[in-house]
Amino acid sequence: MWLKSSSIGRKFIMSISGLALVLFLLFHGCMNLALVFSEDAYNLICSVLGANWYALIGTLGLAFLILLHFSYALYLTILNRRARGTDRYEVTAKKEGVEWESENMLVLGVIVIGFLILHLYNFWYKMQFAELTGIETGAFDPQNGAAYVKALFTTPVSGPIYCVLYLIWLCALWLHLNHGVWSALHTLGWNNHIWMKRIKVIGAVVATLVVLPFATVVIYYLITGFCC
Repeated sequence: MWLKSSSIGRKFIMSISGLALVLFLLFHGCMNLALVFSEDAYNLICSVLGANWYALIGTLGLAFLILLHFSYALYLTILNRRARGTDRYEVTAKKEGVEWESENMLVLGVIVIGFLILHLYNFWYKMQFAELTGIETGAFDPQNGAAYVKALFTTPVSGPIYCVLYLIWLCALWLHLNHGVWSALHTLGWNNHIWMKRIKVIGAVVATLVVLPFATVVIYYLITGFCC
């Protein structure tokens, strides 16, 4: 099948799955931003997106996209290293015009996935999983997402540590998205002379729009929890 056997097909899968994940992150970020204005509004969203059938389908679809995207990224990296052979050990200087993110996309992706596992434990496991199974996995009601977020970022000692960890995670995510969105649009055909620089700007804007709501929530609780 050309989606697996050809370079263009593999990059196409990476692009489509990556852009789909970006759309989810945009939605999730806007949802989280409600915390800054109203915890009740956020909990209302959590109740709507709880253990309903459509939420379950969305969760399974999201898990599939993440697995597909990461698997293809790993597969492409292995193929690229095999193709380069020992040449990669002979390169000592940074290639001109090649950005740091481009050369370290897999590393950034591993960091993002690593923190994603921690994020799933802190919230999904204690909320949707608990609601689905009836198993008590946290200290609060599974639909009281605001309580979980507030406790994570404002608890003495561990709160500031989590704030810093999440901000580091978001920096890695921004770098990953900054190049990833540009690369996806480039693969899908926006690669002529006129659009080349424009899609780089689009990549930076999209990465910022995704990361900013998440960072705003972390910083909000950092300020209100420890400075007020």
